[in-house]
Amino acid sequence: MLQGKQISNGFWAEVVNTAVYLKNISPTKKLEFQTPFEVFNGYKPQVKHLRIFGCKAFSHIPKDDRRKLDAKSLECVFVGYCNDHKAYKLFHPSTHKLIASRDVVFHEHTDTSNKTKQGHSLANNDEYVKLNSIVQEQEVEEPQEKQEE
Repeated sequence: MLQGKQISNGFWAEVVNTAVYLKNISPTKKLEFQTPFEVFNGYKPQVKHLRIFGCKAFSHIPKDDRRKLDAKSLECVFVGYCNDHKAYKLFHPSTHKLIASRDVVFHEHTDTSNKTKQGHSLANNDEYVKLNSIVQEQEVEEPQEKQEE
């Protein structure tokens, strides 16, 4: 998850928490294709709140905390789910703080670059260069249709 989104290793704890959360709401063969959550609580978990790890997220700033011409949202990166309450954990790059917010708009399918708008990088530049040098685009040949004789 860290390497897939070019996020530094400092977020490993958030990745582990998110992976465990997802594992607990996923069906397993040992439990006859029930989820651990379902066995423990007696009802199926909701999954409509799940989001793509590392995607761009915009957290709403309440009206009381901003002035007339201030921005209405903070651009953040989604890093997990809160354990204590129904909220998302977001990383705000310019302040380097984790934010818990329920009022979030996600941009999951947009192409996010390694650098955020403020110029802060979530990955070490050395790691990013290494990954880019290893991964090379390869052309895939399309299979030719068989000719009937």
